[in-house]
Amino acid sequence: MAVVVNKPIPEFEANATGGVKVTHQSHLGKVLILYFYPKDNTPGCTTEAMQFRDKYRDFVKAGAEVFGVSRDNMKSHDDFKAKLELPFELIADTEEKMCHMFGVVKNKIMYGKKVKGIERSTFLISPEGILLQEWRGLKVPGHVEEVLKAVKMVKKAA
Repeated sequence: MAVVVNKPIPEFEANATGGVKVTHQSHLGKVLILYFYPKDNTPGCTTEAMQFRDKYRDFVKAGAEVFGVSRDNMKSHDDFKAKLELPFELIADTEEKMCHMFGVVKNKIMYGKKVKGIERSTFLISPEGILLQEWRGLKVPGHVEEVLKAVKMVKKAA
């Protein structure tokens, strides 16, 4: 089942760093930010993770919980998280279940070859589990501020 804006997110269950289990219901009552990124320790993904890290307190203050999601395994995530001192958890979607549910697996051209990869995307989910907003195929500069602004709008509307 795919996600649709203004509809409840489908059921899912995933494991994150820190022994955290994330489900479609685990964060009801909080705004949930899921940001999908291609790969740990790559330039754009590192920059994006650091920007979410640097604004993390603002997200928490606005009532949001942030999770990074990629196909990397838990060991890779643990190393990436420690290296960048990330205050939020990373979901290891090694089987691409969440990636397919959120429709972020795309054909890309890398070094002249067609490959399947993760399209950098962010999803904002309401405290009631409704997908409120999505950003797909985004560029890193300015994105985190845009997401934070959207979270604050949700809080105002509540």
